Amino acid sequence: MDQMTELSAEQTIRRDLAAAYRLVALHGWDDLIFTHISARVPGPEHHFLINPYGFTFDEITASSLVKVGLDGRSVGDSEALVNPAGFTIHSAIHEVREDAGCVIHVHTPDGTAVATAREGLKPLNQTAQLVIDDLAYHDYEGVALDHDERPRLQQDLGAKNLMLLRNHGTLTVGRTVAEAFLRMYFLERACTMQVRTRILGQDDYPTHPEVIDKNAKLSAAAGMQSVANRLLWPAMLRRLDRIDPGYRN
Repeated sequence: MDQMTELSAEQTIRRDLAAAYRLVALHGWDDLIFTHISARVPGPEHHFLINPYGFTFDEITASSLVKVGLDGRSVGDSEALVNPAGFTIHSAIHEVREDAGCVIHVHTPDGTAVATAREGLKPLNQTAQLVIDDLAYHDYEGVALDHDERPRLQQDLGAKNLMLLRNHGTLTVGRTVAEAFLRMYFLERACTMQVRTRILGQDDYPTHPEVIDKNAKLSAAAGMQSVANRLLWPAMLRRLDRIDPGYRN
């Protein structure tokens, strides 16, 4: 990839990542100025983009995103702060997962509730069944400031693309921003459905194991990624362009 092509690709990634921040805020998944979304930029250095610490998600723009290296230092002339805990989590994944084009991490009430419940996420409904086979767990070690935690986070995630961070929140990985966003939508929605089911206090109506397996295989098919990139993401950008186009700046 030549320099001009890399520059064009980075601008597209910046646009998509800024859009993801606005969409996370729109869906109510943000947490004041906390939590974070990152996207890797082209090149062998494993540089990635992340939000400037101290801005709300609905303020993030393509040009305001900070490029950092795996050493935590800003690349370029940006003097913006980066959330140290965000760097620990995101750098761990970008370091070892070549396919990690985007990493989303949030602290929603329902996602954190299911991550805290001993049972974790159960295949109670169609949405949960679409993600549960690709779901990993990582035990809580405190606010993620210790870089020594990174190898354990990497090992627990392995090749999976969704994770419940115990007592902490949810995380998804995608080759693109679109894929990571769709996975987070499904994961968060599955957690909310489980919380509401538990509130009912009744016995769960069972799904036949063959049906659960069928849905897991459907989710693993390449078609789900195609839906995210070709159908979902253009629709999400159109939605933002109608109501919140400032992300492109």
